[in-house]
Amino acid sequence: MPGERPEHVPVMPREVFQVLSPSEGEVYADATAGLGGHASEIAVALGSSGTIVLNDLDEAHLGKAEDRVRTACERRGVACPRIVKVHGSFAALPMRLREQELVVDMLLADLGFASDQVDDADRGFSFSREGPLDMRYDRGAGVDAGTLVNELSEEELASILFEFGEERASRRIARRIVEERRSEPIETTSQLAAIVRRAIGSSPSRIDPATRTFQALRIAVNDELASLRSLLGSIAAQARGSAGSPWLAGGARVAIISFHSLEDRQVKHAFRDLSDLGVGQMLTRGAAKASETEIEGNRRSRSARLRAIHLSDPARPETGVGQGVR
Repeated sequence: MPGERPEHVPVMPREVFQVLSPSEGEVYADATAGLGGHASEIAVALGSSGTIVLNDLDEAHLGKAEDRVRTACERRGVACPRIVKVHGSFAALPMRLREQELVVDMLLADLGFASDQVDDADRGFSFSREGPLDMRYDRGAGVDAGTLVNELSEEELASILFEFGEERASRRIARRIVEERRSEPIETTSQLAAIVRRAIGSSPSRIDPATRTFQALRIAVNDELASLRSLLGSIAAQARGSAGSPWLAGGARVAIISFHSLEDRQVKHAFRDLSDLGVGQMLTRGAAKASETEIEGNRRSRSARLRAIHLSDPARPETGVGQGVR
C-alpha cells in the first residue's frame, strides 16, 4: 500500500537457519527477538510441537514479533509453534527459562538494534534524526543518554567514548561537551552530533564523526557489553556442566550476530574457549559475513559478523549437527 513502510529485514537469515538447523518439535530461543525476522524463519520448521521463546528488552517488540511469526506460519500453511514471550535483558534469559522449565535446543542473539528503533526519532538512537537523547531499549527503566551527557564528568565521558566507541578523539569530544553544556543543556541528537563534529573537525573517513560517540553512549545506557558477558558466561557454565538445572539442551546450537569489534571479540574468545575445552564445536570458520548480494539489498548487514557453536551432548558425544558456514 502507498506510504506503507517496508518489512524489517533480518540479517543473514540463510546463514542463521543453516547453523541452527531447526527440526520439528525443538525449542528455539530468540534472545533479541526484535521484530521477529529470524524467529519467523525458524518457526515454520518447528511445527505445532515446537516452542519459540521471544525475548526482548523493548517490550513493544514482543507483540510485533509474535504477529510476524504467526503470519509467517499462516503464509506457509504450517501449524504455528507455541510462543512464549519474555520481557527483559538477555542477560536474565537463562534464569527466566529455568523459571518456566524450558530447555532450548537453539539460541540466537542478534546484537543489532531493529530498524523501527532507528527510524523513530523519539528513541534518540540516530544522529541523522532530530530527537531527544534517550537511547534506551527499555524506555521504562534506567538512565537515558541525555543524563550521561549532561551529568558525567569530563573524565567519565572520555572513558565511555574511548572504551565503548573506540573513539581516539574521546578526550577532545568530552572536553567540548562539558564546555557546551555550561551554556545550555544538551538535549537533542542534533545538538550532540554538531558538538562532536565541531570537536573532531573535518575527516576523510566515510563515516560521520558522530558515529562512535553515539555507539558508545548507546552501549553505556543499555549496559550492552556487560549483558553479553553475562549471557556468554551462562552459556559457558552450562556447557561445562557447572550451571545447575539446565536451560540449554545437550547438543544445543548457539549463534550470535555482532556488529562491532567489542562485541565480536567477546563472542570469539568465549566460543574458542569452549571449543578448546572440548565441550563445543565451531559451526563457523572465523566469523561468517553477509554476502555481497545481501549487503546490496540491506546495508545494515555490512558490518554483521556471525559466530556459531554446537555444544557437546554428553549422551551422544559422536553426533554432529547441520552444516557449518564458511
